[in-house]
Amino acid sequence: MAPKVLVSDKLSPTAVQIFRDRGIEVDFEPDLGKDKDRLAEAIGKYDGLAIRSATRVTEKILERATNLKVIGRAGIGTDNIDKDAASKRGVIVMNTPFGNMITTAEHAIALMFAVARQLPEASASTHAGKWEKSRFMGVELTGKTLGVIGAGNIGGIVCERARGLKMKVIAYDPYLSEEKAAKMGVEKVALDDLLKRADFITLHVPLTDQTRNILSRENLEKTRKGVRIINCARGGLVDEQAVADLLKSGHIAGAAFDVFAKEPATENPLFGLPGVVCTPHLGAATTEAQENVALQVAEQMSNYLLDGAVENALNMPSMTAEDAKVMGPWVKLAAHLGAFIGQMTDEPIKAINILYDGTVSQMNLEALNCSVVAGIMKKVNPDVNMVSAPFIAKERGVQISTTSQDKSGAFDGYVKVTVVTEKRDRSIAGTVFSDGKPRFIQIKGINIDAEVGAHMLYTTNDDMPGIIGTLGNTMGENGVNIANFTLGRADKGGEAIALLYVDEPVPAPVVRKLEDTGMFRQVKPLAFDIA
Repeated sequence: MAPKVLVSDKLSPTAVQIFRDRGIEVDFEPDLGKDKDRLAEAIGKYDGLAIRSATRVTEKILERATNLKVIGRAGIGTDNIDKDAASKRGVIVMNTPFGNMITTAEHAIALMFAVARQLPEASASTHAGKWEKSRFMGVELTGKTLGVIGAGNIGGIVCERARGLKMKVIAYDPYLSEEKAAKMGVEKVALDDLLKRADFITLHVPLTDQTRNILSRENLEKTRKGVRIINCARGGLVDEQAVADLLKSGHIAGAAFDVFAKEPATENPLFGLPGVVCTPHLGAATTEAQENVALQVAEQMSNYLLDGAVENALNMPSMTAEDAKVMGPWVKLAAHLGAFIGQMTDEPIKAINILYDGTVSQMNLEALNCSVVAGIMKKVNPDVNMVSAPFIAKERGVQISTTSQDKSGAFDGYVKVTVVTEKRDRSIAGTVFSDGKPRFIQIKGINIDAEVGAHMLYTTNDDMPGIIGTLGNTMGENGVNIANFTLGRADKGGEAIALLYVDEPVPAPVVRKLEDTGMFRQVKPLAFDIA
């Protein structure tokens, strides 16, 4: 029987035809996604669901989706899909992460022109029958300095376009290597340097704990007088009230926002201010982009339903069904190893070296590589998946190498990940025990045997008495329960490490108490997805 797909949002007729041409039965009901009751009633007979942003795939919908195998989102954002519930039910969630990069970058450039020349206000004035030629004095982009915060996929295109406009481009991106910056023709700078030098500042980063409010009031006050701010990335990156206040004071000359902290944005401190251009999240709103993501999702879903190929999945590695049974625990281990190093590394990564020893060296190493790299890149981009991670690493100039070898030690197989930066090499190794549970077996060359938990605390120190007591007492006094406690040392009196598996995240005040003892070189809370 041919697979059956429901398209519950507006999708290109060409995309719908792709399903049919591939022999897949498809029902095109573009308004069904807005009616959750009708969707719940209908979803049980479909193998695939193709959506945009209007359809909300909740846990209740998924409970009724007894035959569903794949959800395809034509676009990047998947906030309208309960991915945890989908994963538990074995439903693959795919998106199309690269279909609207050019469109979003072009919108940022368009807004830059608009705010530089006050085009919306000049247009409104002229439509009103006025001829206020002297009122709208603009500035040229040529020769100006553009500060780009985030030089990844979209930010990189903006850099390229801006250089074509003869702008001087400086970029702040902790994960951009000097070599990659040189190839792009941009100058890599620290954030404070960018703030002081840029005539225009544009943001192209995801919203994470590290980037939230990156243009805070404090940082905005560091900018040069007359700066213009453009945000086509995510709401919440910029303190909108501070921008409004600095516009009124004359420090900021203009601002252009396509995204807002609260959307739909019906009220905002920026609305109505002179020198401000606002659009309703139009970054991906072009005919070409919408067509691209629609065609891409139809191809991806067809490939999976007919051939089992997994592309751009957010909750499953790229591998065959046969591989998945054997590789599942190793894929999880690879992700944990990557997540550990990703959380520990703040400087730009130059290279990722992955060693596979013993039985694991005979597995699908491409999928395992993707899992490692995705784990590392999660800190940079929480939306990264196992397919997009290598692409993102390549765009950032990160070299990825793989080494396979026969069994060389006590374990039947293990994986060792080493990250190379300008300052250091950092490594961690792990294996999978017979119970299928991943374990950390070596950190920085120090042997350990640590179970992986959702919440952990990693410390380094000189080997000396009192470390165990200090850790145990501090955790106990502050209500943090230790589920597992692992120690290791290089040699007597040398460097030592501890890895604590705790029931809840270690609060920041507890971390500071440990740091204040002066006994530790490093105290680092860690989080792992063990679902």
